[in-house]
Amino acid sequence: MAGVNKVILVGNLGKDPEVRYLDNNKVVANLTLATTENYKDRNGNKVENTEWHDLELWDGLAKIAEQYLTKGKSIYVEGKIKTDSWQDDQGNNKYRTRIRVQNMTMLGGGGTPGTSGVASEQRISVDNNPPASPPASPTAETASDDLPF
Repeated sequence: MAGVNKVILVGNLGKDPEVRYLDNNKVVANLTLATTENYKDRNGNKVENTEWHDLELWDGLAKIAEQYLTKGKSIYVEGKIKTDSWQDDQGNNKYRTRIRVQNMTMLGGGGTPGTSGVASEQRISVDNNPPASPPASPTAETASDDLPF
């Protein structure tokens, strides 16, 4: 049976995108996204838990991120989890987990000077398949995203 690797996140950017232009007209943008959940613990105290996610956008989405996204901007993303592993100079195993974004919606508020308080959104869906062997990634991806349904 085929598995499903799908992530949906809504949060705010922690910093401006870091965009790199690679060989063969490939573009990659790296972002950090904060998702925050608020709840009350057993004693009734308010708890705020923020998780930080590393996002990776390729080509068309990376160019859009470079042009429109800034620190504090709210976005909705859909993608998949990717984990790289390697050994450092001392032979220790290291891991890095990121979200490879496949679709993005820019939400209203945050990071955009001169906008009103009215919520707006813009859906961006671009073929966001990276090269078969990304030069910035320690491992290569060869799996297909095609699902039989």
